[in-house]
Amino acid sequence: MASEAQVPAIRLKPTGRLARRQAFSAISRYVLLVMTLTGVSVLAFLAVDTVSQGAGRLSWEFLTSYPSRFAEEYGFRSGILGTTYVVATTLLLTIPLGVGTAIWIEEYAPRNRFTSIVKLNIANLAGVPTIIYGILGLAVFVRFLEFGSTIIAAACTLSLMILPMVVITAQEAIRQVPPSIRDGSLALGATRWQTIRHHLLPGAMPGIITGLILATSRAAGETAALIMIGAAVFVAFDPSIGPSGLNDPFSLLPIQIYGNIIAPRNQGFEETAAGGIIVMMVGILTLNLTAAIIRERFRR
Repeated sequence: MASEAQVPAIRLKPTGRLARRQAFSAISRYVLLVMTLTGVSVLAFLAVDTVSQGAGRLSWEFLTSYPSRFAEEYGFRSGILGTTYVVATTLLLTIPLGVGTAIWIEEYAPRNRFTSIVKLNIANLAGVPTIIYGILGLAVFVRFLEFGSTIIAAACTLSLMILPMVVITAQEAIRQVPPSIRDGSLALGATRWQTIRHHLLPGAMPGIITGLILATSRAAGETAALIMIGAAVFVAFDPSIGPSGLNDPFSLLPIQIYGNIIAPRNQGFEETAAGGIIVMMVGILTLNLTAAIIRERFRR
């Protein structure tokens, strides 16, 4: 049997505009790779430097002791409890308001000029500097409503700060639910609320949780707005358990870390601040991991 003649491969070399576009595409690939590696390298360097400085401070007493004038005796107990209390209260205020607002805008609000203005203002509020929210919290919650520099004032301020982010991400998550699910539910006789509760929200939950993860991380690491409303650097007691604790003075991990950074040099406070940063990073990563696991379960 005669062997078939092999046809040589023909390659066309691009010329002109096509050649320039392909060259630009190839260069862009490596430019973006270098930019990514640069960002990751900087983050890795900062993480290694922080761990090398603060790892020696980590101990059980470091987590359970109160702040002290001496770096070797300094602990972040009040900051850890204050952060937990403030962030939990912030989420309790933000989740129903943020998700409820997104549902109203997407499912109930009329498509008119007023709704467009509301959407535009929410998008603009997401880009407002945090210090502005601190000034607003000082004027409204601390002075006008006379909450004082308390946990409830901090939670309300942080809730206002992260609310636009939660609303926007919840809106996008609701839009990603296929319209056929909504239409099918309504066609089978379900009410609008039953459709939202049993079909839209479960389908949008992964996106909503993603927005909550980002918002929680932003609230947990906030400093400027809380300094404006009078967060204390030195708190040597635990907040009260229950609703009465909402009226207690407070401190947070970022505030205490800031206090150690501005403390006198060469007295060990830099290492204490690095140890506090490690604690905060571990806490935020644990929270994000937990939320990611919950999100994946909803996707299934």
